[in-house]
Amino acid sequence: MIKRLAVLLAVLAMVAAACGGSSESEDTTSTTAATTDDTTATTAASDDGGGDAGQAAEGGTLAAVQQRGTLKCGVSGSLPGFSETQPDGTAIGFDADYCRAIAAAVLGDANAVEFRPLTAAERFDVLKAGEIDVLVRNTTYTQSRDASGEGGVNIDFAPTTYYDGQQLMGLSSRFSADSGPADVDGAILCTNAGTTTEKNITEWAKIGGATIGLETVEQFPEALEKFIAGQCDLVTTDGSGLVANKVTKEREGEIQPGEWVVFPTAPISKEPLGPAFRQNDSEWGDIITWVVYATIIADEKGVTSANIDEQKDVDPEATRLFGGEGEVQTAMGLNADAFYQMVKQVGNYDEIFARNLNPLDIFREGTLNAPFNEGGMIYAPPAR
Repeated sequence: MIKRLAVLLAVLAMVAAACGGSSESEDTTSTTAATTDDTTATTAASDDGGGDAGQAAEGGTLAAVQQRGTLKCGVSGSLPGFSETQPDGTAIGFDADYCRAIAAAVLGDANAVEFRPLTAAERFDVLKAGEIDVLVRNTTYTQSRDASGEGGVNIDFAPTTYYDGQQLMGLSSRFSADSGPADVDGAILCTNAGTTTEKNITEWAKIGGATIGLETVEQFPEALEKFIAGQCDLVTTDGSGLVANKVTKEREGEIQPGEWVVFPTAPISKEPLGPAFRQNDSEWGDIITWVVYATIIADEKGVTSANIDEQKDVDPEATRLFGGEGEVQTAMGLNADAFYQMVKQVGNYDEIFARNLNPLDIFREGTLNAPFNEGGMIYAPPAR
């Protein structure tokens, strides 16, 4: 009996010790987590970025942006229709408007954006260093860029905002819309470095039995200048970029209509473009993701910047999405009306697309960028 009592007392003592240890561990963990979040927010908010390759602790970027009061958004700054830097340092274009959409959702002010023009070669290092909060720079979602560890770029992607594909552009006196690898044999091609373009065009030429020379530059406008100067036979990048530059040059009178031709009709690659953000920051990633989805859902419902006050309760899903009963935005660390503000100030997906790309003869109809119910790929999961 005494022996059983002694064993029982020993067990109770062990349980008490374990409970005490557990409580101390939880307190320590909680304190450490809070310190890490504060450190991450401070680091991300600093001017020089810093941090461990920019891999933020959960919630770090959101806290930093809200504390700073501005969104640091990486863009191209030199791509017509997508992002072009203005004299005052702001940017206009499809990508630039998605920067504004994020700022409107997170800060309530679409103009609270600091635009950072970046080359294709430097964009990922700047993002991972924490010098920007999000990259919205015609960036292709690929396996190697998504991958972690050695050999991977180690970034995450939001949903695709623009489905594109690589094409080539040359003089119509030498090439046609039906031109293929055999027609580019021996040609010199110019493009910007640090893109998927280099590998795509090399593989395409090799499969087609063509030998090409490739000359890379830091920015695509430099590649275009070399093409205009006759230093390369062709330029290659995403088809949207080629069309946008071609139309711009025609309208500015720098070339004659039809002087340049974009080919082949079917792009040589898949280039799903969209915002990118640092890995290991799921709270921030969810926000970027749902900013994109919210613009799409608004478009699906016909809710625009002009009619949102009348249409924000058109159905229960819209009510939730725009801050009414059942909303989920506050659980994401945002104001309930975050997506209402975004659509009110920037517009839905179609408004953003039409405002920036239609003037360059880039339209949604009959493309992958059409709504899903019109044969396209633009689709959002339900807001519930």
